[in-house]
Amino acid sequence: MEKSSWAISKPGTTSIVNQSRFFPVFSKTRGERKSTLEHIHRRHRFSEMKENKHSTVRKWENMPYDILLKIFMTLNIVDMVSGISGVCSSWRSACCDPVLWKTLDLSQLKSDYINIPSEPYAWSDDRSSEKLMQILKNALSLSRGNVTCLIFHFYIYIKDEHLIYTAERCPGLKRLVLPAWTKVTVEGFRKAVQMCKGLESMTVPCISSPSRIMEAISTNCKNFCELKIMCPFDMEFATAITTRLPKLKVLSLRCSMLFKEALVHILNYLEHLEVLNISHCLLLDIPQSPAPSRVFRELDASILEKASRLREFLTCQENSCTMCQYTINDEGILRWHIYEEGLWRMDEVNSLAH
Repeated sequence: MEKSSWAISKPGTTSIVNQSRFFPVFSKTRGERKSTLEHIHRRHRFSEMKENKHSTVRKWENMPYDILLKIFMTLNIVDMVSGISGVCSSWRSACCDPVLWKTLDLSQLKSDYINIPSEPYAWSDDRSSEKLMQILKNALSLSRGNVTCLIFHFYIYIKDEHLIYTAERCPGLKRLVLPAWTKVTVEGFRKAVQMCKGLESMTVPCISSPSRIMEAISTNCKNFCELKIMCPFDMEFATAITTRLPKLKVLSLRCSMLFKEALVHILNYLEHLEVLNISHCLLLDIPQSPAPSRVFRELDASILEKASRLREFLTCQENSCTMCQYTINDEGILRWHIYEEGLWRMDEVNSLAH
């Protein structure tokens, strides 16, 4: 009976990959990726050809498709687009499998290959903009239109061209997480959402024209029902939502500066709202008289009564809460880059966490 094993061909042969090229792709990423590969090696270890000159050496290009998928599912976006997909036709075919592209998570760009500093204004220069566009082109070519959730890195700068190019190639997009720092114009955003009719959920860290943005969503995305805001939430924002998105079901304002008047307006006029998250918010009350605004910790009875109709009303304004302290220290506009990596991704509403 012939022996069968997986091997990397010797230099000089018609190999799909040699050892010096293959191993860095995995060993320089997460530990579990290395463990996964070592596990595959143990299962298919190479028997020395000199022990049996009749043994059959099977190349990596012939690895079973399901095993390739299991390996590729442990990789991040950089691994996929920076070498793996170009190894051979069978690997590229596996890289295009829809199961790998339901979520395109560009927050993983911080890696051995590409570095995004955890600070504002990262990747704001022209060279970085071009690099981001190349990554998008490579990734979206592999995705073949199967992306339903797109997450931008919180501190990446995107322009109209990035968002529109992505929208053109993600017709089935349902969830969009925008970065904190963008050069996207209202017109650019409008063109993008025109191509994402199925958009249902969005995270917006910063927005300058809430009414026009909400109008673009309302006009083009009839199934839109979830929104997360990560910037000060005042009456302008509240009115834009109640006017343009009256059927909104889920709203998260966590860790934001939240004006009492805006909160009351939302509770009064968003009749279809089911879930509201105001955890760790800096709550401000601005009196009608020329008195100074004040921070309040306790929700009064009228607000609690209005919120009682909701399926979920999530709150936290505790002195012992670390996140609440962060919001207070930063006066309602969190400097996410000085805190734990990935903290900005969290949310008490599961569908808005990523």
